[in-house]
Order: sequence, then structure tokens, then C-alpha cells
Amino acid sequence: SLLMKEAADIILKDIKELMSVLKKQAYKYKNTPTIGRSHGVHAEPMTFGLKFALWYEETKRNLARMKRAKDVVSIGKFSGAVGTFSNITPKIEEKVCKKLGLKPEPVATQVVQRDRHAEYLTTLSLIAGAIEKISVEIRHLQRTEVLEAEEPFTKGQKGSSAMPHKRNPVGCENLSGLARLVRSNAMAGLENIALWHERDISHSSVERVIIPDSTILVDYMLNRLKGILEGLHVHPDRMLKNMNRSYGLYNSQRVLLALTGKGMSRENAYELVQRNAMQSWKKGIEFKKLLLKDKDVKKHLSSKEIKKIFDLKYYLKNVDYIFERVFG
Repeated sequence: SLLMKEAADIILKDIKELMSVLKKQAYKYKNTPTIGRSHGVHAEPMTFGLKFALWYEETKRNLARMKRAKDVVSIGKFSGAVGTFSNITPKIEEKVCKKLGLKPEPVATQVVQRDRHAEYLTTLSLIAGAIEKISVEIRHLQRTEVLEAEEPFTKGQKGSSAMPHKRNPVGCENLSGLARLVRSNAMAGLENIALWHERDISHSSVERVIIPDSTILVDYMLNRLKGILEGLHVHPDRMLKNMNRSYGLYNSQRVLLALTGKGMSRENAYELVQRNAMQSWKKGIEFKKLLLKDKDVKKHLSSKEIKKIFDLKYYLKNVDYIFERVFG
């Protein structure tokens, strides 16, 4: 309990430092437009800063989880072979625990119950999952055909032993791999909960590996991610270029809503919008141009109304509100 409590303090410090970097980058790129993607496909515009705001909010939840996990494992037990205080008084347990900065286990067997350790390990697993989530995003954004962001690449660094041109996201790949270890350790922690009667030692050998390994790994992972995000190379021009690769099709929902607002049934409006959208994809023609030439669309929407739909600022109008909710 004492070691886990001390380790939790280190993890908490790491989380707070990461949150500071996330907040700084969120505000730096608050108004940097980028395309939002669902299923890996262009959806609607957002800002790059919103990604950091999202990660900040999740990390804030992990901070609260880690504080709780620390509290849950800060427990001591000196109540005898099966927890009945048969040869020691409860007062001694209270005195010793107080001196150690622990709380007495309200009721115990020969050991403190292992759901506490499992909660600690699953909390570390959630933190590792958040780190992997950020890492996977950067790995996708660093792909050659996307190239909207890259992890730091120092002078003299080698991306590949065979291909000198390579700048691989090795840091984020490393973090993605390590997250799997932390998750697997959490599973072992869950399996340690069920012991025979008032105790066996099937949990003991496992804990000697998984608890120090997971805490050391998460400490390392938080610090490595912090360094990657601090030195992240961001390419706003590429973000705009990629956004325009979908010919303005991200406005399809707005066109659909505008048509239904004019009295068209949703089914007919959807068919009309999809017809132009598929033609835009197939022929590589700007979506707006096709709509302006479509007589069926023009029956309901004027040229001015169509052009107004294709305003990037429309999608970003609530960014300030979201930032206020996240950062206050």
C-alpha cells in the first residue's frame, strides 16, 4: 500500500504536467481548421485545437480516477490471520496505520482485499488507453498521404536503417505497444480478486510483477507523450489542402437540411443531395458547382442560399463555447 501510494503521487504529477501541455496546444491551435473524420472518412470541419481539448478533458477524468485509486489503495491491515484481531487489538492497527498515513481496512481476511489493487491497475490501464488514443491519432495524421502532424524528429535521427528518407512515428508506435502491456496487467489484477476462503497466495507472485511494471510503464508513457506533444510538428496548410480534397462534400448535411427546410421530404432531399455528391466524387467536380447547375436543387434553393451553405465559419461558430466548457 505504501509503495502504491507513493507511485500514485508520481503518476498524478505526470498527469498534471501532461494536462498543462494539452491545454497550451489546445489554445495554440484553437482556430486552426481541419477536417473531422468518422470511419477514417471526411465528415465535417472542426479545429485542430478541439482534438487537444478533447484529450485534456479525458486526461482530467484520469486525474480524478488516479486520485480515487490512490485513496482506495492507501489502506493498512494488522488484524491477524483471518482479520478477527485474535492476537492484537484494533487500537494498535489504528495507531500504526495513522503513523503510516494509511486508513485501516474496515473488514479484512488475512489480506487487504484485491479489488482495491484491481481498481488501481485498471485506472493505470485507462490512462494507458488515453495515451494510446492520442498516439494512434498522431500516427494516422503522420501518414504520407495525410501529413497534417508529425512527432518530433531531431537532427541526425534515423527514421529507418534501410531508407534514409523515412520519418516514422516510432514514439507513438512505442506508446501504442506499451498500452497493451498495461491492459494485460490490469486483466491479471482482476483475476487476483478471487482468492480461496480467507487467503491463498495465487495473487502474490503476479502482483510482484504487474504493479511495479504498470506504474513504471505509465510514468514513462506519460512523460514520453508529453515530449511528443510539446515538439509536435503541425501543418495547417496541409490540413486545408486535405479538407479541399473532398470537393466541399462535407457540406452535404447542410444542403440536406436546407432542402427539407424548404418543404422537401427527407427521402427526396437525401436522394437529390446524394446524386450530386456521388457525381462530385466520381468526376472530381466541386460539390457546390454541381448544386448550382442542378435544376431540381435550384427549384428550392437560390444561388445565394447555396453559396451561403459553403461557409467554413459556420462549422466553427461554437468553438469558443466548447473551450469555455472545458477550460472555464
